Amino acid sequence: MTEEIEFHVKPITPKESGSCSLLVIGIILVLIFLPGNCAVSSERIEGRVIGVHDGDTLTMLVDGNKKIKIRLAQIDAPESNQAFGQKSKQLLAKMTFGKDAVIIQETVDRYGRIVGDVFVSGENINEIQVKQGMAWVYRQYAHDKSLVYAEMLARNNRVGLWSESNPVPPWDFRRNRK
Repeated sequence: MTEEIEFHVKPITPKESGSCSLLVIGIILVLIFLPGNCAVSSERIEGRVIGVHDGDTLTMLVDGNKKIKIRLAQIDAPESNQAFGQKSKQLLAKMTFGKDAVIIQETVDRYGRIVGDVFVSGENINEIQVKQGMAWVYRQYAHDKSLVYAEMLARNNRVGLWSESNPVPPWDFRRNRK
């Protein structure tokens, strides 16, 4: 038994055709002019961590003697003079200092730092900082949903900065300091 399917095709009038064309052009323009932090590249950088500045910034030595600053992508750690700021820095140093690391670069920020995911021995350091309650997910720049889940677990388990009754996100802390 075969069924016959009947299709009804409505021709597009010139008026409708124009609005479709505008829609397609609009979509193409949006895709072309998306901000850089929306598009994720995957340049790989290898080196040795030689400095830890705070809970989300470190310095690496690459190509033998070139120093580069790395900002951990998608997270924001407490400021050094903020609650958990020093603990966050200490954890990052414990996991990275003096070790070989791989950076999967996303972009370069306005300060010239390479922004990316940091891996040491295959471990995602950005994610560990969040899981240990040593950083917030920086939702303005986040695209990895596993980080949001890791933050939720840390909050629910009152780990790290989430043990505080009312932790202040670093972006609010910086804004209130001005």
